[in-house]
Amino acid sequence: MDISLVEQLQQTEEGRLRRFFLRRLRNREDAADATQETFLRLLTAAPKEDLRNPHAYLFQVAKSVAHGVTARLMRDSALFSEDLDQTQVADDAPSPERVVAARQQLALLIETILALPPKCRVVFVLSRLEGLSNGEIAEKLGVSRNMVEKHIIRALMACRQARQAALPACQKGVHG
Repeated sequence: MDISLVEQLQQTEEGRLRRFFLRRLRNREDAADATQETFLRLLTAAPKEDLRNPHAYLFQVAKSVAHGVTARLMRDSALFSEDLDQTQVADDAPSPERVVAARQQLALLIETILALPPKCRVVFVLSRLEGLSNGEIAEKLGVSRNMVEKHIIRALMACRQARQAALPACQKGVHG
């Protein structure tokens, strides 16, 4: 989707979208993160045709995000429930190949994160590694919440591009 259209939607609809998520998720931080996730998905989306109603598309994506967040929250609450039967937890150790692949991916992500501009890197680390909400990051760094979201989106896009570039041709759908 065109970045200028996403920016325009963010300027005009962010408040409505945040209220939409707040009603469904009942938590400000989850609502803020879901709002950010929605705009990130819009940036990475490639609709097959020109959108006749971008606002409707935005809220369709938001419904999908809300459903995913709700499902994740339910899984997390079940996972951390004291009633969990420990005999039903899988104990499959990863294969040596998976360990090597995971280490290579981790090294690639570390390299990508270190290559980010300093402010972007700090915001991303505070968000993804330290678990701070966008509001907490904005307050801590003395920047706007909107700027925090832009830094996170930039960092996520960089990580995604690096990961895509590193995929073997057979995984990218290229046959040769």
